[in-house]
Amino acid sequence: MAAALRGSLVTLAKGLSGVRLQPLCVRSLSVTSSQNVSESPPARADSTFKVTMLPGDGVGPELMTAVKEVFKAADIPVEFEEFHLSEVQNMASEEKLEEVLSSMKNNRVAIKGKIHTPMEYKGELASYEMRLRRKLDLFANVVHVNSLPGYITRHNNLDLVIIREQTEGEYSSLEHESVSGVVECLKIITREKSRRIAKFAFDYATKKGRSKVTAVHKANIMKLADGLFLQSCAEVAELYPKIKYENIIIDNCCMQLVQNPYQFDVLVMPNLYGNIIDNLAAGLVGGAGVVPGESFSAEYAVFETGARHPFAQAVGRNIANPTAMLLSASNMLRHLNLEYHSNMVSEAVKKVIKQGKVRTSDLGGYATSDEFTRAVISNLAI
Repeated sequence: MAAALRGSLVTLAKGLSGVRLQPLCVRSLSVTSSQNVSESPPARADSTFKVTMLPGDGVGPELMTAVKEVFKAADIPVEFEEFHLSEVQNMASEEKLEEVLSSMKNNRVAIKGKIHTPMEYKGELASYEMRLRRKLDLFANVVHVNSLPGYITRHNNLDLVIIREQTEGEYSSLEHESVSGVVECLKIITREKSRRIAKFAFDYATKKGRSKVTAVHKANIMKLADGLFLQSCAEVAELYPKIKYENIIIDNCCMQLVQNPYQFDVLVMPNLYGNIIDNLAAGLVGGAGVVPGESFSAEYAVFETGARHPFAQAVGRNIANPTAMLLSASNMLRHLNLEYHSNMVSEAVKKVIKQGKVRTSDLGGYATSDEFTRAVISNLAI
């Protein structure tokens, strides 16, 4: 019986040897899959993106209200986790800081206003703003200074980028009174962080198709500290032969920015110089109310205004310009790969400014913050 069974199997095998089996199941599955793709609805976010929001001090809460109103009107799939952290309003504590950090680490993206740092010494040298940057290692601050279409300034059609290392330098919070009446403030510059910010600047230039990186320094006076920063930038520059590299002393840089800012493309610098240049460059295109900014670590991104001012004298007066914060929010959407919504917001803001009918007082107009926000909403291409 076993021999008969083997014979039958051999016969069956010979009979099938000339037959080509068609992969009907696989082909059928392939067709079904393609049909499902073609019939699916247009691409849209599968779920809502969670973003940490820190309104900060001064007019920060008013600017965040503008952001939330525009996002609601545009039906943008972003949900804000809002935290109020302030050293001047008694809303700052270790527990609150940990809550904020936990949210930012979970969401990896945040939008924030300026957290004002009091000048009075109360036992802690590092501000909450600095502690946030260090805890998240937000080493790179990027401010894109770009002229707004339709708003005329002394220098028009400006397009330059300021990249600032913001975890060390003069902001290291290392001060002490060595003897009565003598205070020492330490400036920390390390090779590791100098090379890291230099590489970030050259990578940014490469990705954005820019042709030149300029290192800003004061190595003629701070020969070791700024000398190390300058040396690190020069070493990294050798790895990017297609990008022109220059360096300039900080005081000369300030003068050149005012006289002829078109000579600059991407500027990279240590902490304090970056803070000064950010504000100077913002003044070239309209002031603190129109320039967006962002800070990056290897894992996290925080979006804020480029020139950090609480504008405390405007609190409650409904006169703050929402432009910078709205453009920062637009950049945040682009970071979240919500390109369509990002363009919708930025184009609406620029359209309002270009029309010139609704402008806040800092741009020579008479509109309130609410009126500007409503104008942006009415220009959304929904």
